[in-house]
Amino acid sequence: MNKLSRFLAITFLFFSLISHADTYPINKSIDVKHYTFELGLSDSTDEIIGKTQITINFKQAGVLNFRLDLVTKSVEKNGKGMVVDAVFMNTNAVAFTHQNDALIIHLPQASILNQTVIYTIKYHGIPFDGLRIGATKFGDRSFFNENWPNRGRHWLPLIDHPSDKATSEFIVKAPSHYKVVSNGLLLEESDLGNNEKRTHWKQSVPVSSWLYVLGVADFAVKYVDTFRGKSIQTWVYPKNREAGFYDFDEPTKKALTFYSDYVGPYAYEKLANIQTPSVNGGMETSSAIFYGENLVNGKRDDRIRNVVIHEIAHQWFGNAITEANWDDAWLSEGFATFFTLLFIEHEYGKKEYTKGLLKAKQTIYDLAAKMPNFSIVSPRSAEVEQVTSGLTYQKGAWVIHMLRDLLGETNFKKGIRNYYARYFNANTTTNEFRIEMEKVSGKDLKLFFNQWLYQPVNPTIDASWNYNSKTKKMTVQLNQVQSGNFLFNTPVEIGYYTLGKSTPTILKMKLSAKSQFYSFSVGSLPLQVELDPRNVLLNNGSLRRE
Repeated sequence: MNKLSRFLAITFLFFSLISHADTYPINKSIDVKHYTFELGLSDSTDEIIGKTQITINFKQAGVLNFRLDLVTKSVEKNGKGMVVDAVFMNTNAVAFTHQNDALIIHLPQASILNQTVIYTIKYHGIPFDGLRIGATKFGDRSFFNENWPNRGRHWLPLIDHPSDKATSEFIVKAPSHYKVVSNGLLLEESDLGNNEKRTHWKQSVPVSSWLYVLGVADFAVKYVDTFRGKSIQTWVYPKNREAGFYDFDEPTKKALTFYSDYVGPYAYEKLANIQTPSVNGGMETSSAIFYGENLVNGKRDDRIRNVVIHEIAHQWFGNAITEANWDDAWLSEGFATFFTLLFIEHEYGKKEYTKGLLKAKQTIYDLAAKMPNFSIVSPRSAEVEQVTSGLTYQKGAWVIHMLRDLLGETNFKKGIRNYYARYFNANTTTNEFRIEMEKVSGKDLKLFFNQWLYQPVNPTIDASWNYNSKTKKMTVQLNQVQSGNFLFNTPVEIGYYTLGKSTPTILKMKLSAKSQFYSFSVGSLPLQVELDPRNVLLNNGSLRRE
């Protein structure tokens, strides 16, 4: 093993050891199996009346208390926040403490191994965040949530961390003029009298807390189509009915078909596209996706098209397969960004795929200049900081693009399918993804993952070339000129064109030092030479003839 390889291997080990610094107090002694969220909403007040039933399995004996997230009412939040009225274990009241945004439930006696208990929490309050109560762009009152990344605690008692996945129900009592949409399947919609309606949705697939969704508004609803027995729906404001129905008809079913065939089965009971004032772009809430209200314009333009593709890709990556902690958020955002491009390649052609890659590359280098210490996988916690940046999306996508080329399409697709099947409706890590890709390819990918994910430097590889008419050889020099001391160990390609050829001949090199020379027999003087002609290397270097 040379010095560079030893350095990369040691660095990879170092980052692997420290890359789980998520500060959320994960409780491995309990597992939440199911939530039933009952909410009372009103037009006369922003206060919500909540009752949540939580089904918990105790994975250890001797547990005396456990913690849930629920934001406390406080002066600092202008009197907003939640007040817990009572907690029950089955039908018996139990002691609890609720302070500093943590609800601690005290068991009357120590838990028994594999014991399953239902707890009921009654509470009320005005949400400070998480559930947006206010006007749509048309001035109509509405209730829409935004749980990402850890804001569900502002209105729901839960484990507000991606590591815990549970099935869920929303039972909502609201004024009769509203329609209510949520995860899963609609079980009930009943008129209760007194201008009140009860709506009950249930999702039987476990997801993490940021993926729970609730939209309560005046909606126009279209049942667009079905996909392998599952309903495709559109929910938009009545005043946007014609524009919204048109915008969301495409390319939803095509994307569902492509990802199901390429990756694996769609996990959820339906797919609803929903207009909301609670987000600006999109939010991948499982089976019921939110889109910023201003995206709807009736033009079916590339902006909304790409957001739809991205959020549908999330149903596979981020939703069905979920990062175990925030260090690995790229397993959601980087994957969804890449698979957006992959669908674009499939549906609209290679040129559009390449256009998206080049745009992403420019974004990567622009952002890296502003945040030079941001690595894709790094110790992060939503409790104290932002867990993603634009680099998580764009560079994460580029890493997968390069991995696809490194492994070849057949092995890459097989690895993705195996990874999806293994961690379907579960949590995973970057290392576990790497292992699945190593299994199908037979390649050791530790150095690849280290240099592209676990450290912040991006390469700037300049190339120069010359042609010797006597020897009929082309000489190429590659120089790594990125700032800092980190050197990449990576394949580099040069393409050259000769008379009568419309495609380049590819010269392959392996760069592992600051500067390296290569010599190739090429026959005649190239008419044109390109650095990285297939766009398979993240690099902003230049090429010149000497």
